[in-house]
Amino acid sequence: MTTADDAAPTTGLIELGAAPVHLSAERASFAYDSRHIALAEVNLELHEGEALALIGPNGAGKSTFLKGVLGLIPTVSGSLSVLGQPPRKASRRIGYMPQSDDIDPEFPVTLRQVVMMGRYRSLGPLRWPGSGDRRAVNEALERVGLAEQAGKHFGSLSGGQQQRGMLARAIVSEPSMLLLDEPFNGLDRSNREALLELLGELRASGTSIIVSTHDFEIATAACTHVLLLNRCQIEFGTVDSVLTSEALAETFDHATADDEAHGHYNTGHGHYHETGFRGTELEGGARGE
Repeated sequence: MTTADDAAPTTGLIELGAAPVHLSAERASFAYDSRHIALAEVNLELHEGEALALIGPNGAGKSTFLKGVLGLIPTVSGSLSVLGQPPRKASRRIGYMPQSDDIDPEFPVTLRQVVMMGRYRSLGPLRWPGSGDRRAVNEALERVGLAEQAGKHFGSLSGGQQQRGMLARAIVSEPSMLLLDEPFNGLDRSNREALLELLGELRASGTSIIVSTHDFEIATAACTHVLLLNRCQIEFGTVDSVLTSEALAETFDHATADDEAHGHYNTGHGHYHETGFRGTELEGGARGE
């Protein structure tokens, strides 16, 4: 008989293989209209506490997949289950950080108010934010290192600070799943490392994460799985099994606009950038914090 003393020690991390399924797709295809399939035949399963990197050339369907998970565009064939529900019903339990936001930098709103927007869905139409909501906003800002900037005009912040503010808005509702569209753009090395640490903490607490990225280094450091896309699924699996030269060659074979970027990876740099990128701008912080 096994006693408590005999049991294997735990690390505090979720045993991923036994964790609940957070995302399941079976031959799922997505379209913005009935005539044009934007992304076809996606098959995958993602569990609680796991993280998925979406990788592919520009126009491959990465943002389309994120919008499909959010229920913003329909699954026109196959099936997609998010947190055990149809995408639209699960949306309140999902945090989303878009690649760019529609907040006018001249609009008179503070960083704190922007982050509070992430609480609105749980508040409902007739409730004002209470002490619990304000506490959640403060905690989210603390987690992204912006507590001291809370009262500043959002448009006055640097690009990197705005990026981290949008992340705080995505996590303030304590989502079960977090979707991030190019979250590392504009961040210098220290902020990239801080964000990687935060994603690790979220995973350890059971949050599943989907990251659209052009950076293989980030995919390797932050994610457990990779989905290679080029208007359809090329390959899905663990990071080590999918990020191979053969699979990447198939993914980028017809993406002439990204040929240079693909070569950048194969020369050993470890990640690729948008076409036209020539230096170390992101790591040097030239685009903001």
